[in-house]
Amino acid sequence: MLIKGETSVNKLILLFVFDKMESPLSERTILDMCTSSNDWIHYMDCSVLLHKLNSDGFICEIPSGDDPLYTITPEGRESLANFYIKIPRSAREEISRYIKLYGAKFRKRQEFRADYYQNKDGTYTVFLKILAPVQPMLELKFVVPDKKTANNIYKKWEDKASELYNVVYDTLVD
Repeated sequence: MLIKGETSVNKLILLFVFDKMESPLSERTILDMCTSSNDWIHYMDCSVLLHKLNSDGFICEIPSGDDPLYTITPEGRESLANFYIKIPRSAREEISRYIKLYGAKFRKRQEFRADYYQNKDGTYTVFLKILAPVQPMLELKFVVPDKKTANNIYKKWEDKASELYNVVYDTLVD
């Protein structure tokens, strides 16, 4: 288990996560990784520290449609390099191991977005997106007859998005 409550160590843990993930991350992804999926940092502390690191210039926000992404800055990398040793070795090892196992899953989850809602006529609209750092690469909108179908599409999207993108691209660009 990691040390909780020490603000400077928690900031370094967040910087370490950004560094290990090697890609921009949404606030939702960071909170999920650091608080829900693991018990590295308390939820409220994580949220506050994320915004503090952004305002202090150690991470920066990249506009990305609905949900901004954050990435570590050169100043954040320098700070992490200078104070890396303050993160307990066990914490560094746990984070590294976790990201090696689940990092791709978290990247997929934030790149492949899905949502659905019920329409006035009882049908459901499903929104599917593949996000790139600057703008969406693909956006689809389906109207389906029932919640079961909408939920099924929602659940499959993460695993099928890149395959579907390739089929659509190859079909239209050919």
